[in-house]
This record gives sequence, structure tokens and C-alpha cells, in this order.
Amino acid sequence: MNQALQIGPLSLPYSVLLTLFGIALGGFVAHRLARASGTEVEPTLTYMLVAGMVAARLAYVLRWHEQYFDVPLSILNIRDGGWEPVAGVVVALLFGLQRARRQAGLRKPVLAAAFATGAVLLLGGIATFLVASSAVRLPPLPLSSLDGRSVSLADFAGKPTVVNLWATWCPPCRREMPALQQAQAANPDVNIVFVNQGEESQTIAAFLDRQGLALRNVLVDPQNSVGAALGHSGLPTTLFFDTHGRLADTRIGELSQATLA
Repeated sequence: MNQALQIGPLSLPYSVLLTLFGIALGGFVAHRLARASGTEVEPTLTYMLVAGMVAARLAYVLRWHEQYFDVPLSILNIRDGGWEPVAGVVVALLFGLQRARRQAGLRKPVLAAAFATGAVLLLGGIATFLVASSAVRLPPLPLSSLDGRSVSLADFAGKPTVVNLWATWCPPCRREMPALQQAQAANPDVNIVFVNQGEESQTIAAFLDRQGLALRNVLVDPQNSVGAALGHSGLPTTLFFDTHGRLADTRIGELSQATLA
């Protein structure tokens, strides 16, 4: 199952859409309850949202502190998708309840907002687990290496395999390359495969040389056949397969050292 809504070249992960829907639903329920009691709830909801986002990010950074502290500025790069949603919901609820102590009319709207958002995230997580992509496997598509050898992705089964879909013109692809290169060097027991989408080998080789990137398993897919087979046209997309070649997880968008780990 594809894990993102594809609109042309735009790829919107369902996890992001689910989070936005949960926040919107929580705000809607809170506003309805607050209106009935004549309570102004908007400032509290805004503060709860900010507090929850900061807490979710900080909890993730602390969990993977070694990777983030290696590159401190990466803490600010929220494009890497590093969040702990449970921490965010809990802190947002505690913050809202603290404000509700001074204004009794806020109690029900705050609890309702936190419950609605938390329920959406929980049910969405359960649904994602139930429709896990274990049936998706490394596709046996004919590709070629930079030196012209014929390679099939299915040949990498037998080890955990990370497939990175990328292109030289894609800014987030370029930003995440050093982290992937470091991971490839540090994890010889994992296949990390770079499948370029839509470009010729000369363009790819020139880019890698210009950037000083020494990568193994760089494959050429000028027809975007891998992205089409796996249902992903947005770049970068990184797919994680287990030792049996079954899809275990997908990351749509830029990776950092922490989110890759």
C-alpha cells in the first residue's frame, strides 16, 4: 500500500495528513464546546499546539541525541520528520489543563481537543499497522549500475536492504546523501541501494564526483520503473526491506542521521 497521497510530483505522507486532521478535529470540537459555555479558547489552543510541537521535537532529539549532537544545527531541521507524537499530545494536554485551572470553562474544551487529536493519531497508527506493506517485495526489475552491469533489486534479498529513490536535481536528496553515505560505510551488514530516478549514468557519475560522494550500489533507472512499481513518484523516498525482501517501512522526504538510524 502506498503511504502517501500523490498529486502530480507532490507526495503528501498520510501520517502528516492524519496529524493535520487530528489537530483540526481537536480544534473544531474544542471550539464547539467553548462556544456553548461562552469561553474564549483560541489562545489556549494555539499555546497547546506550540507546546506540543516543541515537546514532540525535543523528545525525539533526546532519544537520538548522539546523532543530533554530532551536527547540532540538524536539531532545527524539522524537515527530517523527527517527532514523538505521544510526547506532544501529553505535553499539550498538561499545558492546557494548567491554563484551565485558572479558567474552569476551559477544562472540557481542552480535554476534548486532546482526546480527539490523540484518538485520531492512535486509530491512524493502528490502521497503518493493520495494512502494513509486508506483501510488497523488492521488485525484480532490470536496472544497471554506473559501469553498465545488469542488476535486479531482487538480488539484494538476504540482507536488510534500504532503497533510496533520488535524483541529482532534488535538493533534499542532495542534503541527505552524506547521512546515507555514512550509514552505508558504518553498516556493511545492510544493503543501501541508491536508485536514481529519470537520469542517465553520465549525469549521475558527474554529480557524485563533483560532490565527493563515494557510494556503492548506485543504480540507474531512467524510466522511473522502480518508483512506479512501488507507487512512489515523490523524491526523496527511502524504503526499508527486511532480509526476506519484504517492505517493512517507508520514509517519504528528507532523512537525517537520526531519522535514518
